[in-house]
Amino acid sequence: MRLATRLLIAGVALLTGATAAGCSAQPGLAYAQGVKKPPASAPASSAVPSSSAVASSSSAVPPSSPAAVAMVPPSQLPKTGPAPSILTVGAPHGVKAKEGMLVDVSTGQVLWAKDPTTPRPIASITKVMTALLIISAGHLNRKITVPRAVTAYVAKYDANAAGLIPGQVFTVDELLHAMLIMSACDAAYTLANAYGPGLPAFIAKMNAEAAKLGLAGTHFTSPDGLPYPTETSTFSTPADLITLGELAMRYPEFRSIVGLRFYSLKKGDGHSAYWFSTSNELLGNYPGVVGIKTGFTDAAGHTLLFEAVRNGRTLMGVVLGSPPSGPASGAQDATKILNWGFALKQTS
Repeated sequence: MRLATRLLIAGVALLTGATAAGCSAQPGLAYAQGVKKPPASAPASSAVPSSSAVASSSSAVPPSSPAAVAMVPPSQLPKTGPAPSILTVGAPHGVKAKEGMLVDVSTGQVLWAKDPTTPRPIASITKVMTALLIISAGHLNRKITVPRAVTAYVAKYDANAAGLIPGQVFTVDELLHAMLIMSACDAAYTLANAYGPGLPAFIAKMNAEAAKLGLAGTHFTSPDGLPYPTETSTFSTPADLITLGELAMRYPEFRSIVGLRFYSLKKGDGHSAYWFSTSNELLGNYPGVVGIKTGFTDAAGHTLLFEAVRNGRTLMGVVLGSPPSGPASGAQDATKILNWGFALKQTS
């Protein structure tokens, strides 16, 4: 049974029983000059979720692209016996998010859910789909020139950006780091423009992939979650985002990037030196967190898709609509949910 179907069934059972726009929850830091020594980065976890069905879209591959980057093959996934059951007692206390969900990754068991199938704007969690399409297409050493139009795009939406300058040249891998670590909208624009080619074509691929994955409550109108053309035109549901997050985390390249707290890019051919810090308040502050993506707009509030591993248990969760009371409000909600989830007892 597809993960999305399992989540929906389990979520329903659980529930019946019981205009400025920033691209991220907290702007990361990018310094175009003077980087002398990169900060130490947090290592990415080697744990690999095993419950998602693999579905890579051939439509995401540019005409000149070589073979797609491989995911962790099923033979290397953890071996599991009969699906254990976690005894859910009560619910997380003090969660202010309007929607959310928590799932045990190895079994697909829904531990907690709040309006899991109701669409809401998701802000920069959108970049997970952008990264998924690009990584699955491969060619991560491909060099891309920052387009002239990126300056006006970022300025129009007062978007969080890495400060990329038109004419600079970066590899796809470098741009993915900027987009996923500090939630840089100029990096997302540059990648989408190259891989579409053009934004309309790339956005069409995003929606085609969402349909292919069965994400019926999801729709994209931008590669970064900015309020284009309206504040609610890009949206998804907690259940859909868990499915998307699980799939993305099975790509080693994606997983290694979203687990980093810092990333230093030395001065190279066609660009200055840059330093990025994560927008994810959980990384480095909550033991066991391995990613994955933050977001914020006025309409979406703070959003956070997250995964943590402790004592052999992997939990993935999401919160949408955490209040704009501070840049860490999404992380505060996630902390309460994870604390509750890891305290639950396994019955078999």
